[in-house]
Amino acid sequence: MSLEGNAAPEFELEGSDGRKHTLGEYAGKTLVLYFYPRDNTPGCTKEACGFRDLSSHLAELNAVVLGVSKDSLKSHDKFIRDFTLPFTLLSDPHCAVMTAYGAFGEKVLYGKRSMGTIRSTTIIGPDGIVRKQWHTVKKAETHPAEVLAYLTGQP
Repeated sequence: MSLEGNAAPEFELEGSDGRKHTLGEYAGKTLVLYFYPRDNTPGCTKEACGFRDLSSHLAELNAVVLGVSKDSLKSHDKFIRDFTLPFTLLSDPHCAVMTAYGAFGEKVLYGKRSMGTIRSTTIIGPDGIVRKQWHTVKKAETHPAEVLAYLTGQP
């Protein structure tokens, strides 16, 4: 299911900064909403650190990064501390927002089917319209650079 060209699904989730976050508060900014399976795991750590390392470039583009997983806020706090992450992580314990964005569903890992978080990213424009959606991120470590390249209009 592609959301590109459509209004982004509304959300309200608790953030690692101690407050609720909604889609509406990011009006006028580009929102990079990245969904990942679990805090402090190898792929998720590489992806988060990639976004961390590019955070100043993303900020120059008026882009805000939010990470979303079903992990608890306590888990998010440790992940942020351990890797000095400069952005907010949102907790979606019931997977409702992840489902709305196509980031939760059937996955196949080593031939085994299961339900879980699908590593994916959605870029929402300042007007609330989905500009770009990566349904499945294949290489967590290089994906943040791919996002930056998209935002700067580079191939």
